Amino acid sequence: MTNQDAIDIASLLCSRLCHDMLSPVGALSNGLELLASENDPDMRQRCFELLEQSARISADKLRFFRLAFGAAGGFGEMVDVAEARALIEAMAGEARRVSLNWAMDEVRLPKPAVRILLNLAQLGLESLVRGGTLDLGVERREGAYEIVVRASGPKIAFDPVIGQALQGELSPADLSSRTAPAHLMALIAEQAGGELQYHLAQDALVLGAVVPQGEGLIG
Repeated sequence: MTNQDAIDIASLLCSRLCHDMLSPVGALSNGLELLASENDPDMRQRCFELLEQSARISADKLRFFRLAFGAAGGFGEMVDVAEARALIEAMAGEARRVSLNWAMDEVRLPKPAVRILLNLAQLGLESLVRGGTLDLGVERREGAYEIVVRASGPKIAFDPVIGQALQGELSPADLSSRTAPAHLMALIAEQAGGELQYHLAQDALVLGAVVPQGEGLIG
C-alpha cells in the first residue's frame, strides 16, 4: 500500500464518521435553536429530552468509532469484552427492533479482534433494516480467535461490494466511504495472518473472522 492509498483510506473513514455523526449533531443544533425560541414549559421539557437523547447518541457513536476505526489510545493491547459489548448494545439500541444474543467465553480480547468484532457487528446491524436478531460469538480455539456475527430478519440489506471489500478484493482506488471500514478490517486480518468471510442468504447474513493469537496482531 502506497502513502497515497493510506491517505485516501483515512479520508474515506473520516467521511464515514462525519456522515454518521451528522444526524445526531444536527439534531442537537436544531434542538438548541428551538429551545431558544420556545416559552411553553411542556415544549421546553420536550426540547431538553430531545437534546439529552441526541447528546447520548453522539457520545455513543464517538466511543464506538474511537475503538472501531481509531487508534483507541485509552486502551491497552487487551480490551475487556464488556467494553465492546456495551458499545454494540448502544448501537443496537439506536437501531431499535433488534435483539442481541451473546456467546462469548473470553473476558478480554486483543484490540485488533475487538475492532473486527465491532465492525462486523455494525455491518450486521445495518443489514437489519426491518429489525431482527443479531447473534454474536467469540471463541478461542487452536491458537486463534474465531468471531461470528449472524444477522437474521425479514429483510437483509447487504451490498455484495462490501463483501468484496471484506475479503480484500477491492483496490484502494475502488473504495468508498461505505466500503472503507470493511477494507480496513481486511487489512487488519491480513496483517494478523487471519481471514474474513461472509455468507448472504435471503433472511440471514453471516460474517466471520479468524484472528490468530500472537505477535502478528496489530493495534
